[in-house]
Amino acid sequence: MASTLDRVSARHRAMTGRADEVKGWSQPPFWRMEALRNALIGSSAPDRERIEHEFEGYVASAGKGNAVVFSCCYARLRVFVDVQMLWRDRVDGQLGPFYDSEDLALLRRPWPTGTLSNLLAWMEVDATYAGNSYVTWCDDEGRYGRAARGPGLRLTRLRPDWVTLVIGSHSEDPYAIDAQVVGLLYEPPTSGLGVDVRTKPVLLLPGEVCHYSPIPDPQARFRGMSWLTPVLREIGADLAATEHKTKFFENGAALSTVVSLDKDVTPEKFAEFVTLFKAQHEGPRNAYKTLFFGGGADVTMRGVNLKELDFKSVQGGGETRIAAAAGVHPVVVGLSEGLSGSSLNAGNYQAARRNVGDGTLRHLWGEAAASLETLFPRPSAAAELRPDTRDTAFVREDAKDVAQIQQTRATALRSLLDAGYEPDAAVEYLRTDDLARLVGRHSGLYSVQLQPPITGPGGQPDPDPGTE
Repeated sequence: MASTLDRVSARHRAMTGRADEVKGWSQPPFWRMEALRNALIGSSAPDRERIEHEFEGYVASAGKGNAVVFSCCYARLRVFVDVQMLWRDRVDGQLGPFYDSEDLALLRRPWPTGTLSNLLAWMEVDATYAGNSYVTWCDDEGRYGRAARGPGLRLTRLRPDWVTLVIGSHSEDPYAIDAQVVGLLYEPPTSGLGVDVRTKPVLLLPGEVCHYSPIPDPQARFRGMSWLTPVLREIGADLAATEHKTKFFENGAALSTVVSLDKDVTPEKFAEFVTLFKAQHEGPRNAYKTLFFGGGADVTMRGVNLKELDFKSVQGGGETRIAAAAGVHPVVVGLSEGLSGSSLNAGNYQAARRNVGDGTLRHLWGEAAASLETLFPRPSAAAELRPDTRDTAFVREDAKDVAQIQQTRATALRSLLDAGYEPDAAVEYLRTDDLARLVGRHSGLYSVQLQPPITGPGGQPDPDPGTE
């Protein structure tokens, strides 16, 4: 029996042949997917993985519904997009200088009105709310993946909750050791534009899609996990705290007001009293008004105010845990706990900035570069697509550290040259930190301190310095 990979590859080749062999290029070739779906999916097979939580729920409840989550997302996004992507060759385990290639022009201008920053912003947003981001090619002729080479070639984002990973192995067991992703099925919902307009699924091979998933899902082998997942309770608690604060002001700036009436009050009079009391004393506009009652009414204030609840500390602790899950320091986000006390001084901000830059952003940049490398041919076998942060404002102060390192290396190079080592060998040693690079690479010339003393007549070395 043919493996899932063989079936996917055969169907893909049949649907993406040369233009002169395939009729009807005016229609996207992936529209004919019923046969492929029947070949891949018998029943509800376990060889497919979807994101664990609902994408729209994360976006609506967390991203758009919570100011702390949005602030953390925006703090990551605005720095993550401020980077360039260029090639670097890795030689002897060391990365060489940055250089460009003609193919990267599409990366810098992924679509007619877009930039690399726009593309990275979408990747960060999708990875935040779905744990995964998918990008591929398309053109104006309706072709996708590597088949898209016509006019209007551009990169396009695949909404992550509409993408399914198809997993296959030699034994057809999706849990086998040799299991791997053999395809990505893009299944958008029905457009609803009419009975003649049907949304068809699209099959793409792994080499045709940039799959960015910076945080692996421990319960899945091939998909990523949103950083929001571990802090869903914290987000819910923050939403509840905000609602609690709102209700506090809506109810006369007090947590609880108890009004007792005489036992002889009729239900009609009681309902009338409640309506009148709410109209005159509830809400922030009626706060702190003097209460006047008659007919045996007694008012008791129960509960405490927000200060007695230490409301700021309670809500601030949750904000800090959300920021920790996002990998951004509260100082950088501008949260209340990060802006209190000594945290306002420049030294703490620099430490927080370095924590975010070294601990979070460099990891995200590296993962994004490695993922995007799938879409662009490498100029050489040693080439790697790497993030170029030389113009990134957030890590610009790191240039001082680079300058100090270079100064230290320059001093070490001068010492090696004065000791008689060949210049190229000294440079290789400093580049690789491998002392073996200096073996057999000495010039035979030594510094004056290692030369025999000159005491003989005519400036010649004394053949026997020990005799007069």
